[in-house]
Amino acid sequence: MALRACGFIVFRRLAVVPPPDNIEYLLLQTSYGEHHWTPPKGHVDPGEEDLITALRETKEEAGLGAEQLQVLDGFVQELRYEVRGRPKEVLYWLAELRDPGTAVTLSDEHQDYRWARVEEACTLAQYKDLQDTLRAAHRHLEADLDKQH
Repeated sequence: MALRACGFIVFRRLAVVPPPDNIEYLLLQTSYGEHHWTPPKGHVDPGEEDLITALRETKEEAGLGAEQLQVLDGFVQELRYEVRGRPKEVLYWLAELRDPGTAVTLSDEHQDYRWARVEEACTLAQYKDLQDTLRAAHRHLEADLDKQH
């Protein structure tokens, strides 16, 4: 059976920059292994619902709780890859940080974090499927922006 993990692509909108350049994505740098950068995510506990896992892990890894996040409807991406020869599935939802000034609080699992625009986020992300997911999230937000005008 595949390992299953869930998380959020957390973004914030900066008030001082015109859209869509005002959107920044949160990436966390692991304190283990290759120190790779990913959005907050983690393994699903037995009997736990996927979205609850995403919320719990985002709170544990970045200090951002459900009350600080606005989960967007209509976006979920599933990534499938292998970790040490075992299949892994990761589900990402899209969530906006309600107050862009909210501080990120890292756990021991991560050593650094960065708010980055989509292209910088993709450079940090390194893995193509995660880059594709970030770009898909950005396209989703741009499409929403177009609908508002």
